[in-house]
Amino acid sequence: MTQKDSDLNRRVLLRASTVGAAAAGMAVLSAPSAASAEAGPSRGYDVTTWRHSTNPAITCYTDIGALINDIIADIKTRQPSQSSKPGAVIYIPPGDYPLKTRVTVDVSYLTIRGDGHGFASSSIRYNAGDTSAWHEIWPGGSRIRVENTDGESEAFLVSRSGDPRLSSVVFDNFCLDGISFTPNQNSYANGKVGIRVDTANDAFRIERMGFVYLERALIVRDADALSVRGNFIAECGSCVELIGSGQASKVTDNHIGAGYIGYSIFAEQHQGLLIAGNNIFPRGKSLVHLRNTNRSSITGNRLHGFYPGMLDSDGINKENLISGNHFRREPEPWGPMQPYDNGKDDLYGLIHLRGDGNMVTGNLFAYDVAPAKIKPSGAEPTMILVATGSGNHVSNNSVVSNVAVNAVVLDESTHGTKVIDSATASQFVTYAADYTFRATP
Repeated sequence: MTQKDSDLNRRVLLRASTVGAAAAGMAVLSAPSAASAEAGPSRGYDVTTWRHSTNPAITCYTDIGALINDIIADIKTRQPSQSSKPGAVIYIPPGDYPLKTRVTVDVSYLTIRGDGHGFASSSIRYNAGDTSAWHEIWPGGSRIRVENTDGESEAFLVSRSGDPRLSSVVFDNFCLDGISFTPNQNSYANGKVGIRVDTANDAFRIERMGFVYLERALIVRDADALSVRGNFIAECGSCVELIGSGQASKVTDNHIGAGYIGYSIFAEQHQGLLIAGNNIFPRGKSLVHLRNTNRSSITGNRLHGFYPGMLDSDGINKENLISGNHFRREPEPWGPMQPYDNGKDDLYGLIHLRGDGNMVTGNLFAYDVAPAKIKPSGAEPTMILVATGSGNHVSNNSVVSNVAVNAVVLDESTHGTKVIDSATASQFVTYAADYTFRATP
């Protein structure tokens, strides 16, 4: 427990002690008004006790979005000094809260924290039929239902013009639930976004969150030293999208699984990105997708996919390390999702690499697809396709497969690729004239 959490709990207990034992159980719901609340430049806010400054009908149980906007307005009023803006903590206790109005975060040093990410599979429920005997049917914990009746797509929009860029905003340990993909619960499409960071930012943290049934869970533009860690992001059209540009960020130790329409992890024009220790499961159209991303590391991940292009790329990606990952490729086993795929065939490669000076080393590919399900029919599936670029290095990779495969394929436009101990002579195919090859013994 942090010092701010301790301070917040102490204030709640002090209020409870003033109303007597009979009323103590109601203390957390009977807060002072905004005007009479504790003054000072630094404070904690509990959404269940905060009274809206202009409309008492707005509570966390009617529209948590409008209530949090009111809290942010109070923070700005109480911290007007340019030289002292310590920020604040907004606490969301376990419970169900409708969000009808988009929250706009335009202050630095703000933490929005709950007590439980509350993830539960809505896809299983919607495809299960009768759930009357289930123990529970909805996500739990500190759960925000993203309803957005204001016409906006985001639950949280983080944005501010001018200098400096926003810094040190934290989303921690609550659930954003998009509720439904009406009318087709298997479409992954409802137009809803969990968190969109739309201006340059520094040292943001997205940690221990749950995201479910959102078309796009997390979008961060122009990130510097972003940490996306320990989240459960699944059954969303796309999960993590790092757009615009970025540097020195990391996506680590998450459970992630997008829908067939989007990306599990997407990175655009990033430098020094670390993608490590993630358990990435089906069924994203790509599990990791790099676009013009350089000097980054994709290491120690477990990637389980139902389609080719598990690690995909476009543009020119330079000097990236793809190392020590476990790729598991199977066909879609679940009836409701078998009509869908990502439109790519098995010649595309489990890794589809475009760029220069990249190293693909020490990865394990486990391929288990029945011959009748391989596309095009009769083809030998490709594990690593070096599609473009020069000076790429492919070494010490291993393949376990139920069918004959091409472990490494070099397209005609590649130059100076080194392929070392990653394919037997029969598993190596090249259309390039300029390469080095040493067969796996």
